[in-house]
Amino acid sequence: MKEGRRLTPRATEIAAEARALLEESGPEALTMRALADRLGIKAPSLYKHFPDKQAVEAELVAQILAESAAACEEAERAHPGSFDALAGAYRDWALAHPHLYCLATERPLPRAALPAGLEDRAAAPLVRACGGDADRARAAWAFAHGMVVLEIHGRFPDGADVSGAWRTGAAALVP
Repeated sequence: MKEGRRLTPRATEIAAEARALLEESGPEALTMRALADRLGIKAPSLYKHFPDKQAVEAELVAQILAESAAACEEAERAHPGSFDALAGAYRDWALAHPHLYCLATERPLPRAALPAGLEDRAAAPLVRACGGDADRARAAWAFAHGMVVLEIHGRFPDGADVSGAWRTGAAALVP
């Protein structure tokens, strides 16, 4: 939801249940009918609070961006300027919430539905760790995102030193 629009208590409850459904079963399971069933209501009742499924998903994406930004901000406070600390926080958050992460990153970002400044907030710790170089920060994020997605989808062979690959990639991207 856009900044300035607060969720009603019922919309907050719906979003929480949507998140639980997503975390448990993945993006394909998040349907308005399944969400209504979990809430014990009829699907049309959901539309009093969210105009469509995309609005529910946009609310979840906003939560995801805010939470991952907070994790990176915390890592930045503990280890100022450390890409390794940011990458670790980003990786840990994503692996703890794989379905949420995939919802937020494997389809177009609903920018128009996000709170103003949220995307910039999420990027800011990485931009700072890259000395203010936005292009280097984008490359570093692309690396981190790619590594997380490969890890989430089990694309590394058994026994692969994934942490070593993270260190090697980070060293190549961030001085």
